Amino acid sequence: MSMTAAEDQATGAYFLEPGEAELRCSGATRTFFLATGDTTGGAFALIDETARQGETVPLHRHSVDHEALYVIEGELSVCLDKLPCHRAGPGAFAHFAQGVVHGFRVESETARYLLITTPHHGEFYRAISRTPRGEGKGPGQPLDDDTIMAACRTYGVEFIGPFPMADLV
Repeated sequence: MSMTAAEDQATGAYFLEPGEAELRCSGATRTFFLATGDTTGGAFALIDETARQGETVPLHRHSVDHEALYVIEGELSVCLDKLPCHRAGPGAFAHFAQGVVHGFRVESETARYLLITTPHHGEFYRAISRTPRGEGKGPGQPLDDDTIMAACRTYGVEFIGPFPMADLV
């Protein structure tokens, strides 16, 4: 933990200054861990991601975890189980309950969004990302398929298929 972050283990209070979050990357996607199971007493994880146009999370489901997405900047296409796919701009929110098939794709030049999830699934994001290279905190190297699939098995993520290219609502 940094010198400016503050944590009271006895009460569970936690404060993080801007710029103090742990940064990891998966390819060009930048992932900031704002809160983890360790800092929330196991209550939740909060992740701030910025991704480039075309970055896609294929359709998948979680066997154990819930996850929610809140768009801060840019535009995503979001598909949820049997619902029509939607364009999601700033302020849009989606909840993916355990077992719900979902996926998304970045449509704007870049998009920034929050992921709110269980600590267990937060660690999945750590497993599929790497510490960025060098002092400039540039993008990390893309992970190989074997590493990603091993993380999926460990954290109960099942890929269902590619992201649909259907019309959006």
